[in-house]
Amino acid sequence: MEFLLVIGLPLLVLLYCIGLFNRMVYLQQNRKNAFADIDVQLKQRYDLVPQLVESVKGYATHEKDVLDSVTQARAGVTGKSGVDRARLGAEQRLGSALVDLYSVAENYPALKADIHFRQLMDELADVENKIAAARRFFNNATSEYNTMIQQFPASMVAGCKNFKPELFYEDSSIDRATLEKAPEVKF
Repeated sequence: MEFLLVIGLPLLVLLYCIGLFNRMVYLQQNRKNAFADIDVQLKQRYDLVPQLVESVKGYATHEKDVLDSVTQARAGVTGKSGVDRARLGAEQRLGSALVDLYSVAENYPALKADIHFRQLMDELADVENKIAAARRFFNNATSEYNTMIQQFPASMVAGCKNFKPELFYEDSSIDRATLEKAPEVKF
């Protein structure tokens, strides 16, 4: 009986630690996969931008500043990968530039009536919805991973194997104070 305790208990602890480690690796890979899904959607958006700019150019020739900002924002995204502040900032600048482009389109009824432009806008809206869904999935995967590596006893295994908390995909253009304030309703 004593022999079973001396051999069995450490073996159970070892097997438990191996299970924790494997779970952390699984969650880390799940998070990377979720980010790859975001990349796929961002690539689709990236590919739509030149077509949109070309569509708007024909109608809004004097809106050069907006068109240049979209082109520069698109160029700023090129070559960036991974989840870091520079990448997130570049993606947000592109999103903001696209909002400006939408505003320009609102001023040109002929542009809004153009079938090709409307198809591009519908496709872009679909891609933006997919990006939002992929970001939610990524943030959920990140939350699950971060929670796992910070809970005891998994935190001990995480510390030994150099698992670190990861960044969420946050939109810094969102004003938290505005979101937390209740909207004022007037009748």
